[in-house]
Amino acid sequence: MGKLLAIGEVLIDFVPLQKGVDLKDVISFERAPGGAPANVAAAVAKYGERSTMITKLGMDAFGDFLIKQLHEEGVETDKIFRTKEANTGLAFVSLKNNGERDFSFYRNPSADLLLKEEEINPSWFSAGDILHFCSVDLVESPMKLAHKKAIQAVVDNHGIVSFDPNVRLPLWENPEECQKAIREFLPLAHIVKISDEELEFITGKTDIDEAVQSLFTGNVKAVVYTKGPLGADLYVNGNKYESSGYPVEVQDTTGAGDAFIGGFLYKLLEMKAELDSLEDLLQKNNKEILSFSNGSGALTTTGKGAISSLPAKEKVLELIDLRVH
Repeated sequence: MGKLLAIGEVLIDFVPLQKGVDLKDVISFERAPGGAPANVAAAVAKYGERSTMITKLGMDAFGDFLIKQLHEEGVETDKIFRTKEANTGLAFVSLKNNGERDFSFYRNPSADLLLKEEEINPSWFSAGDILHFCSVDLVESPMKLAHKKAIQAVVDNHGIVSFDPNVRLPLWENPEECQKAIREFLPLAHIVKISDEELEFITGKTDIDEAVQSLFTGNVKAVVYTKGPLGADLYVNGNKYESSGYPVEVQDTTGAGDAFIGGFLYKLLEMKAELDSLEDLLQKNNKEILSFSNGSGALTTTGKGAISSLPAKEKVLELIDLRVH
C-alpha cells in the first residue's frame, strides 16, 4: 500500500478577522495550521489514504499545536523532528475582498529549515509511495539538502515525486534566487503542478502551451496547469486534457491549490499508481482525477484557513454529482 510523504514547512497562518484591510491595519487574527506540504498531507489523510509529514518544528507551543492538529487530521507525525535552535515558522496573512492574500513571514530561520539530510532515512520510502514538496523550503539551508536526499530515496525505490512550486517571493532574497531553485528541482519531479500566476515567472515564456511544454525536462512525466476557478489542464504524453472548475462562494483562497493537488495525489494513491504506468493511468482516468481535484480546491475556498477548511470526501463527491446530474 502506497502512502504520501510530504516534506517541507509546517507553520501557523495568522488569518485576519477583517477582510479588505492591509496587513498593517489588521487588528486581530485567528491562528490556523498551515504550510503547503502540510495542507497536502492533511487533504490526502482526510480523503482516506495514508500520509506522513517530514519536517522539523520548534520546541514551542506553536510546534505542539501543529503536531496536535496534524494528528487530529490523520497525518502521521513520527517523522517530525523538534529543535531548540529555532522557533516554529509563522505567517501573517491579510485577505483582500476577493479572498486573495498578502503574506508576511516570520522565519530567520524557522525550525523547518534546520532539518538535516542525515535525518532523512531512505528506508522510509518504498515503491507505490508519493513524495510531495514545494519551493518555500528550497532556500539555501540544511532543509534543501534534506529534500535532495528524500527525492533520491524515492527515485531509488521507484516511487513518484510531485512538485508544486507554490511561489512565495517574500521568502526569497530576490525573485531570481526563487526561479533558480525551482528550475534546479523541476527535473527531479515526475508530476509538476503549476498555477496560471506562476507559469511565466518560472519558465520565462508568455505562450501557455509553449511554457508548459518547456517544463517537460528530466524526469517530468505530467504537468498540471491550474487556472483557479476556471479549472485545470493536464498535460501528459503530448496530450492535453481540460477540466472546468466549480462555482462557489469564495471566503479565503488560502490552501486552495494545496487542496487541489492533495485531491489529485489522493486519487493516484487510491488508484494504486505506479511510476512505470503513471502516464497511462493519468490518461485513462483524467476526468475522474481532475473532477475530484477541482472539487477539493473549490470547496476549500468556502472556509477560512487551509487545513481547517478542507472538505469531507463526501462533500467533494456531492459537488461532482451535482454537475453530472
